[in-house]
Amino acid sequence: MSENIAPDEKSVPFYPDHITLEAKVAMWFGIGLMIIGIIGLSNPVGLQPPANPMDTPAHVKPEWYFLAMYQLLKYLPKTTGALVPVILAGVVLVWPFLDRKADVSAKTSRTRFVVITVLMVILIALTIWGEVS
Repeated sequence: MSENIAPDEKSVPFYPDHITLEAKVAMWFGIGLMIIGIIGLSNPVGLQPPANPMDTPAHVKPEWYFLAMYQLLKYLPKTTGALVPVILAGVVLVWPFLDRKADVSAKTSRTRFVVITVLMVILIALTIWGEVS
């Protein structure tokens, strides 16, 4: 099934031409990046005083997906508030490997539904509470 296909007159060989073009583009990109870096080093822009990691302003809040944990840290001791989300994430990751029996009981499904619903309500309530507090 080998057909004799004539090379296209408009084609460009990959090795010398394309590699050379890519090298030129990378070189000019690097030169431009160095120029921007030198300009940035010689003319630094300072908008505010340097940040103080020991002084957090009162109006700072995390993004919405961390608000529940932020609220949890307000009411639990620091170590417990930091470990509870990690332990819960670990349980969620390991649980499918531990529970391998078939789900045949309606009571088990109902219990799981109630537990997940309660946990989701708590998570949503903590998120809303973290936003308004």
